[in-house]
Amino acid sequence: MKFLDQAKINIRSGDGGAGCVSFRREKFIEFGGPDGGDGGRGGDVWIEAVDGLNTLIDYRYQQHFKAKTGVHGMGRNRAGARGADVVLKAPIGTQVLEEDNETLICDLTETGQRFRLAKGGNGGFGNAHFATSTNQAPRRANPGQEGEERVVWLRLKLIADAGIVGLPNAGKSTFLASVSAAKPKIADYPFTTLHPNLGVARIDAREFVLADIPGLIEGAHEGVGIGDRFLGHVERTRVLLHLVSAREESPTKAWRTVRRELEAYGHGLAEKREIVALSQVDTVDEASSKRKASALSRSVGRPVLQLSAATHEGVEAALRALADIIAEARGENEKPAEAKWTPGQ
Repeated sequence: MKFLDQAKINIRSGDGGAGCVSFRREKFIEFGGPDGGDGGRGGDVWIEAVDGLNTLIDYRYQQHFKAKTGVHGMGRNRAGARGADVVLKAPIGTQVLEEDNETLICDLTETGQRFRLAKGGNGGFGNAHFATSTNQAPRRANPGQEGEERVVWLRLKLIADAGIVGLPNAGKSTFLASVSAAKPKIADYPFTTLHPNLGVARIDAREFVLADIPGLIEGAHEGVGIGDRFLGHVERTRVLLHLVSAREESPTKAWRTVRRELEAYGHGLAEKREIVALSQVDTVDEASSKRKASALSRSVGRPVLQLSAATHEGVEAALRALADIIAEARGENEKPAEAKWTPGQ
């Protein structure tokens, strides 16, 4: 299934049914009178967050959604039935925005959460509604009200506990594949990952959701490379795992490049808790690994981890550091997570 995290759709609620003009004409009833029923209300357009979806791909092939019109009123005081609603199914983490793609309408963060995007029109009154002592045979009825029509944007922001960031080929997908059942594409060339991937990691009887996004390069906030459009998928995370490849000539420069892109993107990403790790340490000798980790640690201002997803070296330490911060954010721990950080060996 292809990954799609943004879609533009046109929605329209149903029109209300028209009221009916009708009169009783029974043979042996001396006085008849109006008996036209009211029209039914038009259907609404709802959006609902459901389990089992992680993409908006369904809205690439259908962009127009219209609820049913209410049934018209009928004689013998029979009111029309209400029009059927349209319920749009969306993944958890979907935001709905106005046509300007900026004004937020709703944010679906929990399973079963629903929001009415367009209200159906009210049904019109039948002529029985207008009968009075001075007008006992009204010959008027109201048409139903028109439904609402609007264009909205759906934007998916994956809900994960931790996000993995870094330059292309920093080992992000390899790390995700080594700690979860996810099977992201892995290859030795830049931008192997073209869309976010999710995986569930487990450590010490604890589990959390990891999100891996395409790599960032200098100028990503200006659209260079894949750009920063996928950073929205780590906005909801509690902590970031920043991987810096040991193959970089200057790990410090690589770390600062990604940090600048996070700051330029905004939305609180630069303020999130961050665990920095020197990855792919199996590709360099031990002396180079320690030297680069020491230099990176001085720039970051705290110890950095050293790990290799290929050999699983240091991976458990990284998972524990992530799990500690996530547990603290959930209120499960009382001790600060920083006290448990240890540099990788």
